[in-house]
Amino acid sequence: MLNFNHADNFVKFVMMPAPEISEEIKEYAKNSLRSMPLAQLLGMELIDLSPGKAVVKIEMRDELRQPNGILHGGVTATLIDTATAFAVRTYLEPKQPTATIDLTIHYLRPHISGTATCTGRVLRPGKRIFTVSADVVNDEGKLIATGLSTYTKL
Repeated sequence: MLNFNHADNFVKFVMMPAPEISEEIKEYAKNSLRSMPLAQLLGMELIDLSPGKAVVKIEMRDELRQPNGILHGGVTATLIDTATAFAVRTYLEPKQPTATIDLTIHYLRPHISGTATCTGRVLRPGKRIFTVSADVVNDEGKLIATGLSTYTKL
């Protein structure tokens, strides 16, 4: 963590994520996601967690389709919100509550079958506010959607 003194006030300038994520913390995070009712309903799985980054996936199934047969936009939004939240968590104490302030999504390609994988990355960690981006790709690595979000510590 870089620190600067300004007018006798100690100010945190840049926050750093944990230098590494232990296997114990990764398992805790995976179990945390598995225990969330909405994540269970959608079938989300945390597949990777590293400093400032989280990867979450879902497998397409009929219950997740909108009337035209493609992945429902709300499912994509939830996938993005979840991956970005877990990326933010790598900067925080385990019990620190957070909330989404804003979420902007660009839907780029319909998703019809297979896995949708979302990678959330912290772009700017602030003292209280975090800016996070996300990319959702299909099995072929083609971009399905992108997202930009902000989170706040509560």
